[in-house]
Amino acid sequence: MILVVGYKSALEYWRCVGPKYLGTMRRRRNAVEKAKRALASGKSPSLGEGNFRPAGCQLPLHVVVGSTDQRVRSKAIVSHIYTQKVLNSSYVSVGNDFVVASPECCYLQLASNLSFEQLIQVGYELCGTYALQTNADAIFREKPLTSVSKLTAFVQAAENVQGRKKALRALRYVQDNSASPMETVLAMLLTLPYSLGGYGIARPHLNYQVDISQTAKSRVDRSFYILDICWPEARFCLEYDSAQYHLNPKQQDLDAKKRNALDTLGYSVLTISAGQVMDSGVFNRVAKQIARHLGKRLRYKDPEFTQKHLALREILLSQ
Repeated sequence: MILVVGYKSALEYWRCVGPKYLGTMRRRRNAVEKAKRALASGKSPSLGEGNFRPAGCQLPLHVVVGSTDQRVRSKAIVSHIYTQKVLNSSYVSVGNDFVVASPECCYLQLASNLSFEQLIQVGYELCGTYALQTNADAIFREKPLTSVSKLTAFVQAAENVQGRKKALRALRYVQDNSASPMETVLAMLLTLPYSLGGYGIARPHLNYQVDISQTAKSRVDRSFYILDICWPEARFCLEYDSAQYHLNPKQQDLDAKKRNALDTLGYSVLTISAGQVMDSGVFNRVAKQIARHLGKRLRYKDPEFTQKHLALREILLSQ
């Protein structure tokens, strides 16, 4: 019996296995045909001996069914009814009678279960080069699972599907290429509009490549640098100083060379630490400093803004 895995369980799967398991379009079409047959079969889903399930998926396993007659809710399985047209790139076959919602399909499904802010945050993750792990540090990848443009195209094509409007609105605030959970938090806190608790600062480029000039190359051993959060038009960037990577002398020397090279190119660099992010008062002063660099005047109104900002921080920093 084919089980169609989606929602929270699909996200857990992709966090575990990464982009190398996305499969070809031919394999996706085959998976979609399997999913269609399973949804139309009328059979209720069940796990085999030992509750065997796809990699990374916790119990209960969240599966998709095609009718109320197929619904199951137990310690092993939670079912979700999906009766709309199944798009050609909706599922990926992962073997052992399982098909899993693609990152794009998973995102649309999650729109029905996550808060608006959480949906934006998950979008950053799916379009970034990291994956959150349960009770562990995030893992890092060479390339993202998907992109904002792919997510948007999929959701736009899914007409009359629950959560579509919410997903499209959330995608207006998602950016590609975040390399860590903290970069996502920083980007959201700084750029989301006042109404959502952000500072409404212009969207930067995440992990932006700056090529080193011939003059600067004489003092550094590389031809380019990647800047965490950058506003290239303003020649300004924000670098996250993670204690995990920046406490050893070798890394500190590399950071110093990087700052010197960027200074030669006319870039201003502001460094922010985890402690500054976690302290809302300190972060407020940092946000004002960034706004001044960018020629923006913050015009939020208190206490409404502060209440929304603190609520946003609680959502983002609890992940």
